[in-house]
Amino acid sequence: MARWTLRVVASFAASLALSVLVSSQTLAAPRAADNTVDVLLVLAVDISYSMDPDEQALQREGYASALVSTEFLNALKLGPNGRIAITYVEWAGEREQQVIVPWHLVDGPDTAQLLSERIRSVPLRRAYRTSISSVILFASGLFKQSGYRALRNVIDVSGDGVNNHGPPVTRARDEAVRQGITINGLPLMLKRSMNSALDVPELDVYYEDCVIGGPGAFVIPVRTREEVVRAIKTKMVLEVAGVKPKPAPRIIPAADPARISCLIGERIWQENWNN
Repeated sequence: MARWTLRVVASFAASLALSVLVSSQTLAAPRAADNTVDVLLVLAVDISYSMDPDEQALQREGYASALVSTEFLNALKLGPNGRIAITYVEWAGEREQQVIVPWHLVDGPDTAQLLSERIRSVPLRRAYRTSISSVILFASGLFKQSGYRALRNVIDVSGDGVNNHGPPVTRARDEAVRQGITINGLPLMLKRSMNSALDVPELDVYYEDCVIGGPGAFVIPVRTREEVVRAIKTKMVLEVAGVKPKPAPRIIPAADPARISCLIGERIWQENWNN
């Protein structure tokens, strides 16, 4: 189906430069008198078995520390309402999505610190398979349950694999975009060697062509453990500020052929396990 989707691929250097620029802004935004927030943000975090416990802990720490960073708190002030709402979701296979922290209002250091502590307090767990499509559909349904009105609805998907379970990922992406939702991606490319049949070396390309979508959507790939916390902070600053990372976005018609098959995960699973 012909659809124009804005997709942005940013280098870490450019993204970090922008986060510094955002953090230099000190003007406080007026507080909203009603239940309107600048952003409703679903943090959708991969807990599949392809993520080892150390990677899971690092990923979670990245989100927890980003929330209390100076850059994030300064970005919060840039919105017209000066507040957002966040829910933290963990996911794996088609029927494996769990809200770890329900919708939580963040309007300054105290509420950000509370959310950070709640994220850190929940025990780590792991589950089977990878269904990006199912978590997109699940997350899309959470916005109506938030109790807030938002200027923007954003799903932030982080993970280290391709869709291999549930509906095709492009179907879920397109449905979310039709609802006015933006999907951003944080592909975790931490494995230096392809040890599993399910490992795909061009995971960032897969996220660009198959996962992200909607106004201002972007991908920030992570290739080393040292980059994880910094990349998550950068991504959340950009999402809260509503700013697109540099370089300038490329506009790609969704009808154009993808550079990678969006069914690659399903095909690999079928070839290796025949189910």
